[in-house]
Amino acid sequence: MIQKQFGLARYTFKPGWLGTLILLLCVPIFIKLGLWQYHKAVLKQQIQMQQQSTKEVLTSLPSMSADFSALQYKNVRIKGKYITEKQILLDNQVEASQAGFHVVTPLKIDGTNNLVLVNRGWIAGSKNRNDIPTFETPSNNVEVVGQLWIPSKKIFTLESGDQKNASSKIWQHLDMARYQKSLPNLLPVIIKLDEKSTAGGFVRHWQMPESKIASHFGYAYQWFGFAVASIFIYMFVSFKKRNY
Repeated sequence: MIQKQFGLARYTFKPGWLGTLILLLCVPIFIKLGLWQYHKAVLKQQIQMQQQSTKEVLTSLPSMSADFSALQYKNVRIKGKYITEKQILLDNQVEASQAGFHVVTPLKIDGTNNLVLVNRGWIAGSKNRNDIPTFETPSNNVEVVGQLWIPSKKIFTLESGDQKNASSKIWQHLDMARYQKSLPNLLPVIIKLDEKSTAGGFVRHWQMPESKIASHFGYAYQWFGFAVASIFIYMFVSFKKRNY
């Protein structure tokens, strides 16, 4: 126990070493996590404001060597042809409380050798998870209108090696590096097909950046709250009633 004591009315402040150590470890961690979430929210808010300030619609995409991070959330309108033999289904996608898949199809961009993935939306799955649902894909050239998103590189999966082979049509995560092994000219970006597009789309209720921004702010305030709560708890248990 800390030997130094000071009185406050009928109580004395007698913090323990263990409680002090836990406080000194936890509070900086909580604050750091709160700041991390807060900065993520601010960054996405800035990207969103930049997007809303311009009506620019990209009609072409840069080469493989370009910095695609600057294209996050930008609108795009390009023409091409779907490569159906390389399309996949992303599993564990929920719409209106029903499990299903997102249909992801590579698009061969007109006038180039490059391809880009197009998320065409959600389709329902069957009760038997081993059954692959059937759906139609336009065989002619299409005009794809949508929004560019950068797939996350942070992937945690329980898929076995067999499930991750090149011929598998159902994936648990959108692994861009895995996709590019079979399609070397695949750009590291995906187009989420606009809800009004007629380029072979399905159910498309995309989560907009606003909701993610609010979530990050919520997590930030939660972590800051943990830090404040830790201090109050520490103070509460450290004040002991005097023995007269």
